[in-house]
Parts: sequence; structure tokens; C-alpha cells
Amino acid sequence: MHRSLQTLLLLLTLFVTPYYADAADNDKDRRLGRQIPNFVLSNTKGKDLALADYPEYKLLVFVFLGTECPIGNSYIPDLNTLATKYKSQKVGFVAVNSNLSDTTADITKHAEEYDIQFPVVIDSDQIAADIFGAERTPEAFILDQRRTIRYAGRIDDRIGYRFKRSKAQRADLDEAISELLEGESPTIASTEVDGCKITRKYDLIEKGAITYASHIAKLLQTRCQNCHRPNTAAPFELLTYDDARNWSEMIKETVLQRRMPPWNADPRFGDFENDLHMPPKEISMLTAWIDGGMPMGDESKIPATPEYSDGWQIGEPDHVFEMPREYKVKANGTVAYQYFVTPTDFKEDVWVQAAEARPGNWKAVHHIIVYYRPKGSTQFRRLKSLGGFAPGEEPTVLPDGIGMKLPAGSELVWQLHYTPTGKPEVDRSQFAIKFCKEEPKKEAEQDLAINTRFRIPPGADSHKVVASKTVNRESTLLALMPHMHVRGKSFTYKAIFPDGRVETLLSVPFYDFNWQHEYRLKTPIKLPAGTVIECEAYFDNSNDNPANPDPAKWVTWGDQTWEEMMIGFFTVTR
Repeated sequence: MHRSLQTLLLLLTLFVTPYYADAADNDKDRRLGRQIPNFVLSNTKGKDLALADYPEYKLLVFVFLGTECPIGNSYIPDLNTLATKYKSQKVGFVAVNSNLSDTTADITKHAEEYDIQFPVVIDSDQIAADIFGAERTPEAFILDQRRTIRYAGRIDDRIGYRFKRSKAQRADLDEAISELLEGESPTIASTEVDGCKITRKYDLIEKGAITYASHIAKLLQTRCQNCHRPNTAAPFELLTYDDARNWSEMIKETVLQRRMPPWNADPRFGDFENDLHMPPKEISMLTAWIDGGMPMGDESKIPATPEYSDGWQIGEPDHVFEMPREYKVKANGTVAYQYFVTPTDFKEDVWVQAAEARPGNWKAVHHIIVYYRPKGSTQFRRLKSLGGFAPGEEPTVLPDGIGMKLPAGSELVWQLHYTPTGKPEVDRSQFAIKFCKEEPKKEAEQDLAINTRFRIPPGADSHKVVASKTVNRESTLLALMPHMHVRGKSFTYKAIFPDGRVETLLSVPFYDFNWQHEYRLKTPIKLPAGTVIECEAYFDNSNDNPANPDPAKWVTWGDQTWEEMMIGFFTVTR
């Protein structure tokens, strides 16, 4: 094609393209359909607000504003009107200020002067801006009850860079809210925004100032390599400069959206020593390095790669057990839980400080739990666990001076849940342990609060199930691990102390079946005898849950993932 004709066609495309994206073009905005994770920001009154604080709202509207953006300021009366209009229909509005030039005092004064009648939160670390992918003020996002983005764009077409009409020709935000409340998808789900560009922190870092050798290699070692290395569940390695460069765009996307490193706990409750989240400063540094061309820097400054023990996250094991035989997993259908028994042949009691289960076939193994029982026993249920593997679960690692007692002559009982992959598979999984260096002062035990009698109605989008367990003797709480299946929505642990005091120990507001963390307390908590551990879980059995196998079905307790469980595991010393 002649160059001048190419240019003409390009210009025609630019000028005749509608100001908004029509329904056929909505998929071009990759933010649509993105589920927003929980985040916590302070409002202008100094109170922490979280996305999880609005469970009763059908829709949440987040609007990014700045104190000095004239287009944004002109829309504040309209936003107040919309917030009032839809308040009775359980639609909440939140203003977010992510501008680097706006101080807390500026934002507070601005909210008062413009009489903003809904919460204004201060996003100085640009956490919300990154997660939403916000680019300008005023840019609006509508989240549905699953907190998925259903609309992204302008408020309406009344004000632009070169015009200001007395009346909008199309009230995009208003119409999208109305359609969503009617159970319909927005006719126009993505629109362009005229407004003030939000400068990102990582854009201000001098190009080339961040190098792999001096900054990124150590960051990846600290935050990523424990999983992203050979013989682990992670899909690729991040051990070298070439690894980081080749996966750079995926790294940037997942850290900005806070999908990686995975961590689902609400930061307002509990302080956990295995907290995986990456601080905003590190995210800015990593993003600046990628956007700056990924310079290597002085290779002599690259820190030595840690020595990893053949994929074992606990380090070099003292003993590795294998399943007694291979198991052949059929290509399709349902596979019942499989049980295997392995002798330990230990002549005396041993104390276990760390334990890790590793699938022999990562594709086919859904989970592993390893229990122990006396030699010669025929029992397979109600046994004590040493540890296991599940999607996203870290190995069991106990603090110094604490161990799990494995009596002499015990047998290991393996429980494995296999998932057919579409072709025959073979598995022979392993279980590794590290011994305590000396006999521990305290013994760790796993306990649980469990409810097996629930019935989740068809279509229920927020069905509550409660379980509790009374601690009968003085104990010290070490760790918590909630467990549900694919309808799991949220999970909270509370301690109700004998004196009536109630403390939230852990809140997982957006439970993710793919990341079943054990949350290990940085400072163990004393539990007097009579303390009640109360667990509250919510399940989403509606059509809006994309992982729901069958929204028309009553759901009860069961082993398979299309059934449900409600277990609040917790580890204590006594």
C-alpha cells in the first residue's frame, strides 16, 4: 500500500472512531472483568477504610479525583447527586486521590470546600491507582458484588478539554449503574476520559538508576525465588537476569495489580511472619526498572543465588519419605480420595521442626495431607496431621524451641486428592521432614473449628456458616489456616476470651481457593483456658461466582471441590 494512502486511512480511523468504545470494542479495555483485591486506605478523617468494608453494597463506584483538576472539580456536584440517587439501592461511592502533589491537608480541605458527600480516601502510595489501572482524573470504575470491574471511563460527555456543555448527551456512569442494577451488562462499558493525567511514582525514578545487579536481583531473591525455581509449583523460574527480562511484562502486570506475590489477609488484623505482600516502594522500583529498559548494571554486584535444596522450600531435609507405590490417575471423571501407608521405622520418638509435601506430578495432585498413626493401626480418619500440600500452601515451619512429636514406630498415612487432566497421569509424591536440633520446650498441635452440617441454598450469594472450638486448657496460638472450596467467599477468625474480650485474629475478605495460606503469627497469642475460637465463613453459590460448578444446586459437605468444606485450622502449643 502506498505510504500516503496508509497515512490517510490512519487519520480517518482516528477521527471517525467514536468518542466512546461501543459494545463490540469493550474487550479492548483489559481492565474490564478484573477482580479487585482487598486494599486499605485512610480517609480524610484518619480512619482506615477497606474494600472489604462494604459487603452489603450491590455496586461500588470508585472515582479518581485530584484537588486541582478543573474537569474533576466540575463533576463533584454531579457525583454527589448520583451518590444520593442510588444510595437506597445499595450503591456506594468512594473518591480516591492518588495525586503525588496533593497532601493529606490539601485533600481534606478540598473535600470540605467542595462538600464531597461520600468517603474520600488518600492513595499516597498509589495502591488503588495501580490495582484499578487508573490513568486520569476524573476516571470512574463500577465494581459489582464480586468486586469485578464492570465499567471504566468518564462520568458523562458534558465536559472535555475544549468544551463544556450545559447538559450531557450521554450520562455514561449513570446509565451503566442503572443497567447493572437491572441485571444487565452496561451497553457501553468502556469510555475515554478527558482529564488530568495521574503521574506515577515509578515514572519519577531516573531512567537507568535502578539496575538488576544492584537492586532487582536481591528483590527477586527475597520476594519471588522461593517459589519461582525448579521443582516447585510456579510456572517459570526467576533465578537469572534473562529469566526476569523474559517475564518482565508479566511481572509488571501482576505486581501492579497485587496478584503477586499472593497474600489475601486484611492488613488491619493480625501480624504475620510469612506475610508475602510486596511494599509499594519495591513495586515502584521493579516497575521503574522494567520501564527503564531493564539495565543490567555492574554484574560484579549481583548477589550470589541462594542454594536451594532440589526444590525443597524447607531446605535440606533430614528424611524424605515416598508413597509406597506409584498411583495411576485416570484421564477423566472423579477420583475418590486415595490413602497410602508408609512405615517410618524410627526406633525412638523424633521431634519435627519443619515438614513439606511435594507432588510427584504437579498437574494431577490437588492436595496431600500426611497424618500419623501407631504401627499396626487400621484407622484412616481423625488422625493427627504432620503437614501437607494444597494450592498456594506453604510448608509447615515451626519456631525454634517448638516441635511436633512423631512417636517411635509410627506409620504415615497419606491422603491424596487427584484431579484428572484429560490424559492418564502417574504420581509418586514425597514428604520431607527436618528434625528439631534439640528436644523442644513445647509441642505443637493442630486443632480445628469445623462445621459439616451446613446447606447452601441454590443461588445464594452470601451464605453464612459458623464454627467454633473451645480451648480447654491454656495454650499459645501459632498459626491459622482457613479452608473452603470454590464457593468460598470470605473467612474470619475471632478469639472470644473468658473475660468477654473479642479480638479478630485473621480476616480473609476475598478467599481464593488457589492460595490456601497458613497464616503464621509473628507474635504468638496466649489463649487462656475457656477461650473460644470462632470462625465465620461466607459462600457464594450464585451465577456471579465464575468458579461455581452449579448455582442451581444445594451444596453440602463433601470431599470433592464441587462440594464444600468449612474448616478453621489453627496450630497451638500447650
